[in-house]
Amino acid sequence: MPVITLANTKGGAGKTTAALILATELARYGARVTILDADPQHWISHWKDISGPIRNVEVISHVTMASIQGHIRENRDNTDYFIVDLAGARNTLMATAIGLSDHVLIPIQGCAMDARGGAQVLELLGQLEKQAGICIPHSVVLTRVNSLVTTRALQVVKELLSERRVTVLDTPIIERSAFRDIFDCGGTLQTMDVSRVSNLEKACENARAFADEVRRLVPLRMVGSVRRAA
Repeated sequence: MPVITLANTKGGAGKTTAALILATELARYGARVTILDADPQHWISHWKDISGPIRNVEVISHVTMASIQGHIRENRDNTDYFIVDLAGARNTLMATAIGLSDHVLIPIQGCAMDARGGAQVLELLGQLEKQAGICIPHSVVLTRVNSLVTTRALQVVKELLSERRVTVLDTPIIERSAFRDIFDCGGTLQTMDVSRVSNLEKACENARAFADEVRRLVPLRMVGSVRRAA
């Protein structure tokens, strides 16, 4: 029952998109997924409202620092993966969620502001390890990457992360219209109308590769979150 938290202190980093793509792809593989929507914008809760029932996916809205641990404890018997979507801010809820996590994914676009927001999450992870002896595995996923051009700014971000010995996923999340439209259409990538969404097949391939890599990083046998939430 791993807990995977998506965190960046800067809003607009692609955090919610990555959380939804990951959750729906894990569910497509048959895993039972509970999304803890702790983002005040509630985009994932809105997606669930317009989608109706989605097989293997549940969404818990209005998650707070006071409630998050209880949600994990109460739902762990019917959940294979928890996905936590946080606000783009450094606050006590972020620290609590990270402390409960088996893996932290840090979405970063190819720009300096996103890199700084990601660096603040890395700083918090370092503080948890130094002060409390809690070592949380973590990695960066590059988001909203142009499918045709690798920008100079993106290369700078990669070099910066490499210097800090931060793991970067091999699979970036490419900028695709399907990843935006799903929040308006509801459902999953597989239920979208291929005649109305451009490059839907490529979006599905990208989502599948991203989820496959996360599944290898965070296998279901991980149980650290159970001990912390007990």
